[in-house]
Amino acid sequence: MTISLSENHIRLLRLRSQWLLPQPLSAARNIAQVVQSLCGIQAQEEPSAALAIRARSTGLVTADVAQTRINERSIVRTWGPRGTLHLLTTQDIGWLLPFLGPVFIAGDWRRRAELGLDEDTCERAIHILRDILASQGPLTRAELVEQLAMQGIHLEGQARPHLLGRAALEGVICFGPNRGVEPTYVLLNDWLSQKDRGQPLSEDAAFVELTRRYLRAYAPATPEDQAVWSGLSLIKTRAAWQSITDELLEVYIAGSPVWLLKSQVEWLDEPFPTAPIVRLLPRYDTYLLGYQNRDLVVPREFAKRINAGGGIVHPTLLVDGRVVGTWKSQLQKNHLIVRVEPFASLSAEIHIGLEAEIRDIGRFLEVDASLQVM
Repeated sequence: MTISLSENHIRLLRLRSQWLLPQPLSAARNIAQVVQSLCGIQAQEEPSAALAIRARSTGLVTADVAQTRINERSIVRTWGPRGTLHLLTTQDIGWLLPFLGPVFIAGDWRRRAELGLDEDTCERAIHILRDILASQGPLTRAELVEQLAMQGIHLEGQARPHLLGRAALEGVICFGPNRGVEPTYVLLNDWLSQKDRGQPLSEDAAFVELTRRYLRAYAPATPEDQAVWSGLSLIKTRAAWQSITDELLEVYIAGSPVWLLKSQVEWLDEPFPTAPIVRLLPRYDTYLLGYQNRDLVVPREFAKRINAGGGIVHPTLLVDGRVVGTWKSQLQKNHLIVRVEPFASLSAEIHIGLEAEIRDIGRFLEVDASLQVM
């Protein structure tokens, strides 16, 4: 039997996968559960990563994210899918880093060479990094650059993040505690115990595990979507999907196939919510980064207001899984002003949901918050 779904139904299922449906307080989850359920949260900006967790949880506050990362250490900030900064669970580091690291290190060699980071220089610099952090860590990027210069490794401009990214993908370093607003770096082996990191997997097993994780967080989707989200080979991704065909359910949207896990099949019978699902998503939210394109989510005429180029994905107002505006915030003393710029006028029902989101952001950040609709 062919199952055809509307665009609205696909968006609802993706909201379900992303934990963006309304949740009762009784469904409260800890931060590591949220991060693991999404197979990582984009974390170029720590405040945005925290707000992404806020949108997918109940009862947490932003200080809980720092507590989980710095004191509990069940999550870690390092380089992950697509070779970009993520929050990942400590439990997943043991298989994700050996799996992803070599791919992104090899894929970035040309850019490193352009920046003066040939293989010998990288190996020598990372060896020095180990020694510096073992004796002096945690250190900021500026402090590491200064220490490397004293050892004859002079880094300018983009050579700095590219070297640190490589060291992280090799499993040498990760982010440690912040010093004020400045992040620091530490040795991964000093920061996280080996026993907490889980075991490495073979490449085939890792591709299969990643595919199951991806579908739990992003279904309905396609292998092409997963390849874009992960930054990995489409051929190998398709092979992983083929190896778990008996676990997949094929459905159609506008005549094109997409897939869910069979374990998600009961979602198809869930009723549509009676009230609009309103969410304020931060910059770089995973909901907008998980697919080959954003056509189902972002109206084409407004696409450049979400991503005008340069890799920046702006904060969005989401209603029933579709972007209907953008937003930004400004903290004045202990008061947060959230300015929302919708693409069109908002209904009274959407306003009610939006006001609830503003209150929850204020609760999460532990400040008073108010809404301005532009």
